[in-house]
Amino acid sequence: MTNKTVQDSLKLALADSYILYLKTQNYHWNVTGPNFKSFHLMFEEQYNDLFIAVDLIAERIRALGEKAPGSFEKYSKITNIKEGNEDVDATSMIKELAKDQEIIVKTLTNVLKEAGDMGDEVTAGIVTDRIEIHQKNAWMLKSSL
Repeated sequence: MTNKTVQDSLKLALADSYILYLKTQNYHWNVTGPNFKSFHLMFEEQYNDLFIAVDLIAERIRALGEKAPGSFEKYSKITNIKEGNEDVDATSMIKELAKDQEIIVKTLTNVLKEAGDMGDEVTAGIVTDRIEIHQKNAWMLKSSL
């Protein structure tokens, strides 16, 4: 296993994070219903966190000597996250976002394993923190149903 494996896994984590950022922001703008305010605010908190995470992950890729992908076209080719549909109801939005949080946890868990195998403690620390955040977000979303 090479450092390239960690870098490629981080690129997938970057794509997943960016697509989820866009999807969460889309749902923030378009959610409706009796729980509008609480969902609107929760989605805003989550997309703001993802905005910061995208930069953190991209900068880690650069620190490891690779170029960070930075286009929607590249992200859409490798992501595990499906784009959001602003026409779905609030419950569907919550369910999709909870599932997506779990998908990112799997992506990051793979990065964590690869970073551990390489002795890359910095990457391991970054993704461990991200895993905790995504697990909490999944819990918050599921608890909103």
